[in-house]
Amino acid sequence: MEEVDVEPTTTPIPGFDSNQKHLGFVWGPGDILVYETIYKASGGSAGGCPFVHEVRKDEDIYSPILRKLFNESHHIFVGLQRIREDLPSKNKKPQFVSISKNYRSVIRACMEELQQVAVSTQDAALATQYGNQVSILLAVELIWNLCEVLFIDAAPAGSLVLHLLDWVRLHKADVDEKAREVLASESPAEHQAYWDVVISYVLQGRMDEARQVLVKQATLQPAARAMFKLLDNLLMKMPIFNPGETQTLTEFDVKWRHWREEVDRCLQDQSFASNPHLEDICKILVGDEDVLLEHKELLSTWYHFLVTRLLFSHPTVKPTELHYYAQSSMHMFLDTRSVPEPLDSILLAAFEFDIHQVIKDCSIALNNWWFVGHLTDLLDHCKLLQSHNLHFGSNLREFLLLEYASGLFTHHSLWQLAVDYFDHCPEFGRVYLELQIERVPLDTERKALKVIRICEQRQMTEQVRSICKIMAKKALRNNRLGSALSWSIRAKDAAFATLISERFLQDYCAKGTFSDLDLIDNLGPAMLLSDRLTFLGKYREFHRLYGEKRFSDAAKLLLSLMTAKIAPRSFWMTLLTDALPLLEQKEVIFSADQTHELMFCLEELTSGKSVPNPDRPMQDEDIETTKIELLRLALARNLAMAIVKEGTVEV
Repeated sequence: MEEVDVEPTTTPIPGFDSNQKHLGFVWGPGDILVYETIYKASGGSAGGCPFVHEVRKDEDIYSPILRKLFNESHHIFVGLQRIREDLPSKNKKPQFVSISKNYRSVIRACMEELQQVAVSTQDAALATQYGNQVSILLAVELIWNLCEVLFIDAAPAGSLVLHLLDWVRLHKADVDEKAREVLASESPAEHQAYWDVVISYVLQGRMDEARQVLVKQATLQPAARAMFKLLDNLLMKMPIFNPGETQTLTEFDVKWRHWREEVDRCLQDQSFASNPHLEDICKILVGDEDVLLEHKELLSTWYHFLVTRLLFSHPTVKPTELHYYAQSSMHMFLDTRSVPEPLDSILLAAFEFDIHQVIKDCSIALNNWWFVGHLTDLLDHCKLLQSHNLHFGSNLREFLLLEYASGLFTHHSLWQLAVDYFDHCPEFGRVYLELQIERVPLDTERKALKVIRICEQRQMTEQVRSICKIMAKKALRNNRLGSALSWSIRAKDAAFATLISERFLQDYCAKGTFSDLDLIDNLGPAMLLSDRLTFLGKYREFHRLYGEKRFSDAAKLLLSLMTAKIAPRSFWMTLLTDALPLLEQKEVIFSADQTHELMFCLEELTSGKSVPNPDRPMQDEDIETTKIELLRLALARNLAMAIVKEGTVEV
């Protein structure tokens, strides 16, 4: 949930007088937090928020199947960013078309999986939810495919209608299913859906399939064989523009007009008057709009009607002329009293080559930023959005990608994908990443290390320090001193390292042993972060030297910790107590000078303790007094032995 630094705005609920209820809102990238407050009439705020509600505005990121869409499209997105800018546009166009197809294949894969789950699930609510997601993905893939044809591939006149036919065929696949049902029956030609299949094939420009199905009817009617043969000949001879051939668009247009005149003559001669179905097919071939509209159920959508109309009336239509035919087709096909659906408006905007309107309408109609973010990014790489910058700094591509990535950051695992999106937003991406990365819940140390690695790769030192501090405090709360110290060292937080070092020393005083020896033994240069940490490292080194029976080195180190004021004064008595075993060794460890230094430290420590502390128990006072007496005795004995050994006494 996004944090706010100011008090959120409140909206009064009417109908309350003395104690008025309000609603407060806190917005997050993918959620909204709604909470209720109560304000007294005097203006003073009543304590507590009785109800808090979290409302998610983007449920898609929590769908396991749609998460695959986000993951797969992320790989495609990153690959797109690696296309070299210095390549000529002509060389990049096939790559852009290929990337667009990759995006669409991911959409289709998710759509098919959702359909399977929707069919297999026993939960009616889930089936409805999956069905709605399938409908959305169908619309998304339909829009993307059209944008690919018109903007990315930018099909020219001649090829344009062929591409639009492929677009319609892909999204009107029920014809094949119906055809299989008809052909699998005992008598296909007598099946009630037979003529629907034939006409549907013709409406989609699939003349070969239409001819194959028509053969079934021709065999049943030997008397009408000539009529069927004539129609078969017309279907076979229908010219189809082939961009790979040497034929020019003008030559194709001439050939197509000759063919259409031939079809027109057949109609005028009433060659098919005895068979209404064949006559309808012939009228479709000449682009008779009234007959086309009679088959609304088979066309099902105005854009299918548009493409069929272009195929049989304007096969060489130019991209710049599309908007006229699209508008008229929509008005002719749809009921004048009905309001166009959002999908209709989006497709019409695409046919009008209004890219920004397509993006705007999609942003409003769709429930997340995935589609508009990725499509806009691809169109921007195609140099189709160069003229459109936003008034508040960032361009349209970056704005949409930032919104999409911010939404991903609310998810427990998808946030990692968002990092790459922010990386490829040159203007505001880093700022967004710095703000969002600190809000990632650090549930485990493994996750924290992952976040830190991301920050370190991008030289985000402040964020690294902040995360390390958070983890150090969390570890300290759980009494995991070693982990807390490790995180504070990584954060270079001297104050917190001092605090943890104090805790280590307190634990040692209480238990007589150190925890996390491996960490303390291997502090290395990190011990210089704070004086207390330095003391902790050196004090542990003293114990190690003592354990290895290197008494002389241990004695020098112990003395230096006190004389150099590295050891905290509160710990001097512990250090002096640690010196007792060395003072009582048979061999003299401390020299006379070193013994004098220890005596000086002891006197300095005890000089302010002549008055008993009333807060301390009498037993503790007695123990302390006994320690001091033992130390004085041991120091005196060691001094005498050292003087004898050295053979001289300094006056």
